[in-house]
Amino acid sequence: MENKIHPKDKLHTLSEFRREVGIPLVLAKKLVIWGEVEVVKLVDGTIRITEADVLKMKALVKNPRKKLSLYFKVLGPGVITGASDDDPSGIGTYSSVGAEFGFAILWTAAWLLPLMLAVQEVCARIGIVTNRGLAGVLEKHYRKKIVAGIVLLLVIANVANIGADLGAMAASLKMLTGANFFFTVIFFAFLIILLEIFFQYHVYVKFLKWLTISVFAYIFAGFMAHPNWREVFQNAFIPSIEFNEKYIFALIAIFGTSITPYLFFWQASEEVEENKLIKSKPGKYFLHHRIRHMRTDVGTGMVLANVVFFFIVLTTAQVLFKNGITDIGSAEQAALALRPFAGNLAYLLFALGIIGTGLLAVPILAGSGAYAISELMKWREGLELKFTRAKGFYAIISLSILVGLGLNFIGVNPIKALYYSAYLNGIIALPLLFAIMIVGNDKKIMGEETHPGWVKIFGWAAVIFMVSAVAVSLILLFR
Repeated sequence: MENKIHPKDKLHTLSEFRREVGIPLVLAKKLVIWGEVEVVKLVDGTIRITEADVLKMKALVKNPRKKLSLYFKVLGPGVITGASDDDPSGIGTYSSVGAEFGFAILWTAAWLLPLMLAVQEVCARIGIVTNRGLAGVLEKHYRKKIVAGIVLLLVIANVANIGADLGAMAASLKMLTGANFFFTVIFFAFLIILLEIFFQYHVYVKFLKWLTISVFAYIFAGFMAHPNWREVFQNAFIPSIEFNEKYIFALIAIFGTSITPYLFFWQASEEVEENKLIKSKPGKYFLHHRIRHMRTDVGTGMVLANVVFFFIVLTTAQVLFKNGITDIGSAEQAALALRPFAGNLAYLLFALGIIGTGLLAVPILAGSGAYAISELMKWREGLELKFTRAKGFYAIISLSILVGLGLNFIGVNPIKALYYSAYLNGIIALPLLFAIMIVGNDKKIMGEETHPGWVKIFGWAAVIFMVSAVAVSLILLFR
């Protein structure tokens, strides 16, 4: 919006404005777009912000809650992706390794963080620059049969995760309220299907974003466990590796849960959705702006994911491992086991967190597979499209959720399969990581936006880590 100003009123550039107010540049730009601050358009086409608006925003962000609200508002796919990484199946995996190995596996949270940041940035860059989802980009550079095989494995792993997540949500609600398990699991499945079909991306993404708050339940539960913080920090950064089958299997499962293939596809596809919502002409400035915004978003999401991962392992190690409970098969079992040792509030937070993260993760699991299949089949795809314009896309979402729902009725125990599903995700991630690292550094595809140096280092480190872990796992298996 243009604004007439008094000749004596001082004008600020966007960079000066954000420095004066003390906010990130991406948030400063969003405040202009949202109309929170008025701008003066100069003859050369550049914009300036008046001193009055600078003072107004300074006063506004002095309120910590308002500043946090503005920062949260600017976040998008990255924070949703990060929070969905801690879904009920992930909680089950982290709880299982925390109960079995205690603080000895806590170091993985810190060491995996830079790898997660690098990998998700690669996927996001590919989506922003090519304006295509990951399956569509890979299909252009690899055999369709190879990409189709990877997508098939992705969908199989996703459906198992969906079934486990729905089951964990229903079991948690049953623990809290006594509600019938089968009625509840059906309710959750159809609720998520209806939300994805009838709400467009720009509306639905707001719902998903607020659901990310549910993961903070695990941070609170960690503090309620009253750990010995000196012991925690002694184990938090220095690796303690055991060369036995169970420990290496656990490492691969953690990797497959943290750096998981469905997040690769979801991140790239949602950056494409974000591109559609931004009414700017594509070009060099647009790409630089989007990538800066993406880095803030992805960084926040991955840090959040790892902090929650850290606290789930911490809580179960402190409460369960130290009390001799080392065999945990599910997230809701972990919640029940916490109750006698950490109290009702920790139990309640753990159980409610399972429901909240399930509502966040199931649509992302189903959506990531739907994006991948639709790109391979050349169907219209996107959560911003109405059902009538993308029937195949929404059919895949619905079918994935319904098949996952069915696993809870036919005697297949998806909870027990979760650990193995996480291991499978780790194996699937390996060829995908290799492919996206090659594609993301190809100037013919990415132009000037190839990998920065730190992404190359940590992205290839993720590949080396997985190759090493799988190799050691096979050696231990066949020795």
